[in-house]
Amino acid sequence: MNTFNPVIVKDQVVQWIRDWFEENGPGCNAVIGISGGKDSSVVAALCAEALGKDRVIGVTMPNGVQPDIDDSMKLIRHLGIRHFNINIGDGYNALMGTVEKELATQQVEVSRQTVINMPPRLRMTSLYAVSQSLNGRVANTCNLSEDWVGYSTRYGDAAGDFSPLGGLTVQEVVAIGKVMGLPIELVEKTPSDGLTGKSDEDNLGFTYAVLDRYIRTGICEDPEIKALIDKKHKANLFKLKPIPHFSYE
Repeated sequence: MNTFNPVIVKDQVVQWIRDWFEENGPGCNAVIGISGGKDSSVVAALCAEALGKDRVIGVTMPNGVQPDIDDSMKLIRHLGIRHFNINIGDGYNALMGTVEKELATQQVEVSRQTVINMPPRLRMTSLYAVSQSLNGRVANTCNLSEDWVGYSTRYGDAAGDFSPLGGLTVQEVVAIGKVMGLPIELVEKTPSDGLTGKSDEDNLGFTYAVLDRYIRTGICEDPEIKALIDKKHKANLFKLKPIPHFSYE
């Protein structure tokens, strides 16, 4: 495997973004949900370099109160991009309340997965509302490591029109963020689910360093962790494939 060079790869991704927009949206804006973490920060920075900051629109989408909203604003100010703040709290509460009420008529409780996945799907709805009102294209900010084990919400953060980080592991994204001069506290911020107080790595059961090495080299010394990664990868491959459809001939 070739040694990863973040400077070279950064330039390649920037050119890929330019080429993609030239083919799929000449003159369009890049619309990005800004969470304050490394992935959205790096995607926003890459788009700003590729298209110019005037064509990049950041959207913050707290669900009520977001404790780390200052991190999102720090990135937006650092890049000097336009932004909108769309609080999904009222919409989430209204929709969840309706779902809970309707399910209760048949003695069914809202599942934990519903609680976890509804906010990302409402955020994606918000991004497309902004995008379609401002001649935009929505950026997917998932990285290869997350996609590998399905650590994303289908039709939520896993959606989008283009995916600059889809072929890059967490460690590679961090390296690109550093060479781009992004605030180090954002690039190295510990990712969490925003619900339980646990980090992504706590929820996954292994570190991204171990996962990234396994993805790139196939090496994982711990057989139990290897089996867990393989199980998650196999179970979540459907998220990466187009919707199966019946073909009539």
